[in-house]
Amino acid sequence: MTALAEKLKARIAATGPLTLAEYMADCLLDPQHGYYATRDPLGAGGDFTTAPEISQMFGELLGLCLAQSWLDQGAPAPFALAEPGPGRGTLMADIWRATRAVPGFHAAARVHLIEASPILRGIQRARLQGLPVTWHDSVGTLPDAPLWLVANEFFDALPIRQFQRDGALWRERVVGLRDGALVLGLTDPAPRSGLAHRLADTTPGDIVETCPASAPVMAALQTRIAAHGGAALIIDYGGWRSLGDTFQALRNHAFDDPLAHPGAADLTAHVDFEALARAAPLLTHSALMPQGALLRQLGIDARAGILARNLRGAALESHRAAHHRLTDAAEMGTLFKALALVAPGAPLPPGFDAV
Repeated sequence: MTALAEKLKARIAATGPLTLAEYMADCLLDPQHGYYATRDPLGAGGDFTTAPEISQMFGELLGLCLAQSWLDQGAPAPFALAEPGPGRGTLMADIWRATRAVPGFHAAARVHLIEASPILRGIQRARLQGLPVTWHDSVGTLPDAPLWLVANEFFDALPIRQFQRDGALWRERVVGLRDGALVLGLTDPAPRSGLAHRLADTTPGDIVETCPASAPVMAALQTRIAAHGGAALIIDYGGWRSLGDTFQALRNHAFDDPLAHPGAADLTAHVDFEALARAAPLLTHSALMPQGALLRQLGIDARAGILARNLRGAALESHRAAHHRLTDAAEMGTLFKALALVAPGAPLPPGFDAV
């Protein structure tokens, strides 16, 4: 049992059950024992691998997508090139390299990274040495300026709450104690005004997840993009509307019981892209795109062919496997989705379909 587990048990014993959002926030961000505060979670030595770590093609194509969107909106200067939850800085490094030949892009760009982990900030600083980088604790401190932002596997790590329908009422799933162990339980049924619209498309027993932390993030993006232009590209696993229990833990690249190792496993949930779009009503959003379809429309097949020309043997096989993993329906191609948001009247970034 982890040190954080004992801390959580003492808290629950003293003040009562925790919402899933409270539990997730403590597990991920506790300054002494939290998952992101104490380790580099990525790669073979971590617990999961993200698309930028799989292949440089992912960041290259998204970088050129952002650059073309910037050109299509008049190439404003200066502008904020931002990424929340940038991991090791791999995606931003690939974006920067891919856009070096875009006239004026680097001169106008000011890189802004939103990162809570001091360990990951250190890795990012080394990876992005020489770039004009400013770090932030939240999106709320991004500059009041044109904003081009890419969020890859950021929203899935924001704490969620879960509600189980009971007639026309809702019970919240909470973390409590039973015989000294952390267990999931349910509150008494109560009305939930924020879920009134979900009574039409759910039945008793269904679980709906909400992500309170996502609304202020989207509001901050909306304020900047609506006023000054730009675009937000959001790539994550999930769907258009939350339905069902998607709360999960990853440890050593395998699924784990979310209550088994607090602070020592990554906790995530599927992203409700409809809720993100609803939280930024002043912006125009694209259709929700499968990751594989977006990457193909951005030219990943041609790029993969070019890179393959100089590869042989194991390196070529690894390259082909990465291409397959990013795009194939049985891998990340359909599980992961992408959504773009722009100011009304602005063109959607290349590769994204209109609604």
